[in-house]
Amino acid sequence: MSKSQEILKKYWGFDAFRSLQEEIIEAAIYGKDTVALMPTGGGKSICFQIPGLAREGICLVISPLISLMQDQVDQLEIKGIRAKAITSMMSFREIDITLDNAKFDGLDFLYTSPERLQSRLFVERFKQMQISLIVVDEAHCISEWGHDFRPPYRKISDLRKYHPEVPIIALTATATKEVKEDIILQLELKNPAVFESSFQRINLSYEVHKVENKEVALLKWVQKFPNMCGIVYCQTRKSVKEIANFLLNQGIKTGIYHGGLDAVQRNQMMQLWMNNEVHLMIATNAFGMGIDKPNVRYVIHFEFPNNIEAYFQEAGRAGRDGKESRTLVLLNQRDITSTHATVEKQFPPIQLVKSTYRALCNHLKLAIGSGEGESFPINLKELSTNYKLKVIETYQSLKILEMNGDILFNESVFNPTRIKFAVGNTVVYSFQIKYEKVSKLISFLSRSYPGIFDHFFDLDETVCCSKLGITPKELENQLHFLEQNGIIDITWKTDLPKVTFLHERLPDDYLRVSDEVYHNRKIRAFRRWDNMQKYLLTDHCREQFILHYFGQESAPCGKCDFCRNQRKEALSKLKIKEILTTQLSEKERSLDELITLNSNLHESELKVVLQQLILDEEVIFDSVYRLSRD
Repeated sequence: MSKSQEILKKYWGFDAFRSLQEEIIEAAIYGKDTVALMPTGGGKSICFQIPGLAREGICLVISPLISLMQDQVDQLEIKGIRAKAITSMMSFREIDITLDNAKFDGLDFLYTSPERLQSRLFVERFKQMQISLIVVDEAHCISEWGHDFRPPYRKISDLRKYHPEVPIIALTATATKEVKEDIILQLELKNPAVFESSFQRINLSYEVHKVENKEVALLKWVQKFPNMCGIVYCQTRKSVKEIANFLLNQGIKTGIYHGGLDAVQRNQMMQLWMNNEVHLMIATNAFGMGIDKPNVRYVIHFEFPNNIEAYFQEAGRAGRDGKESRTLVLLNQRDITSTHATVEKQFPPIQLVKSTYRALCNHLKLAIGSGEGESFPINLKELSTNYKLKVIETYQSLKILEMNGDILFNESVFNPTRIKFAVGNTVVYSFQIKYEKVSKLISFLSRSYPGIFDHFFDLDETVCCSKLGITPKELENQLHFLEQNGIIDITWKTDLPKVTFLHERLPDDYLRVSDEVYHNRKIRAFRRWDNMQKYLLTDHCREQFILHYFGQESAPCGKCDFCRNQRKEALSKLKIKEILTTQLSEKERSLDELITLNSNLHESELKVVLQQLILDEEVIFDSVYRLSRD
């Protein structure tokens, strides 16, 4: 048994790899730069986690989303593998401790965002780490041709000058030919091994159903799949809540999942879902990453993303067990108009982007020349109201500033209070003796969170208050007291978006928004939306359309709504042909007689079948030939 197979069996419990996994893993283990293109559900994480364990040192994983990083860290820790993520939601002290652990061989995996790679603190520690493998997850983000372009990904190749011998593995589930070539170019990969799985999912149907009333249509489809696991995707939290309430009022039990849920709510929803206590989840795209539930029988897009890449990923969460599953888009004409407007709103005028930057800095009282590396929770509604801006334009302007490399903008997600003792046990004990009012709290923290002197822990305020018999306000006051006296390091809970400044505040005239970030990106966004529209409205096999978009080919799938209709039509014509052949063999009839005899059939279909009969030379009657040409 090879080393990679031993690790697979030990930590994942599998006896064999899926298609291409072993080849990708072996290439990375033996130090070869590697590119892996695998569809959603293809098992990409194992392809870098096993080499990360097999090679000596720390595996650095660069990922664009906090939720994705945390999901993978949690799964590794459950397996007893040492893993941590560095995110903008952490305090400087927490980041400092995590980097120290990595530096002194206290971790097997270190996850971080591409933006973090640019900080001086990270670079200095990275130089001193023993790195085994550099992983670029969601590697399509490096390409200007990709649907989720993140300029900081272009800086990843700089890491090579510190550890030139360390191999890089780049993975993505959605890459066109241009994106694949750009990944290799921008990462400066050296003669990479390239592995590309077929994006075909033979157990899935891709369907688009044009409907007038989407709620009624959704109810009808959900009722067709009783007691089967399904996901209904929406584009906004508001839609998630509205659709969930609609279905609940119809007696259908649902769960909801979006970025605004707190940790307790997310865990509750996930447990209900994984334990099959809730079969239907109404969700935004926050739901699904890192969640490999095999028995999802259907995915319905009540609202759809504006590009094929995102749609393909979300639809691909159905049928991971290989069994027959369906994916449906509910479409009406208003959707096309509203989605087009949504794409347009992603690009507010550049002058408005600059005004938003100035408003943000003023709102946070940042002086020119200050702010680099600082993070702030930000209330978008309050910011917009105070400076007479529209919330959606403020949001999109911040996204552009993030693309431009000026800020990090983490959208609104719940982040729990995180806490760690900042001093040693002796100092804590002395402080506890001196200040009786926080003595019980200190004892509770020490007992409840083993390792709190060395690591940060999520604090459950509800449990804490219940155990200590105090109010949330009293708990907050005591924690502030401990923080002010240097006893604890604490990151306070928030459900607000967070902004981190990547450089000092610039004077108004110095801020430049690059063409790449704005004009070129806008052109590509509308190009991707145009392709998504073509997919929604195509009169060809939908699976063929998707695979062709990603540079692959296949025969018609036979399962999408177009192929199903074609099959029905073919069967219908076959039956008509059989009937007409029988009728014509008895005696020569006029077209009018044939129509009368077959009044349940459409005249146009009759003509098509008659013409085919003549071409087949199965029957030849002058009157049939003449009439079929009428």
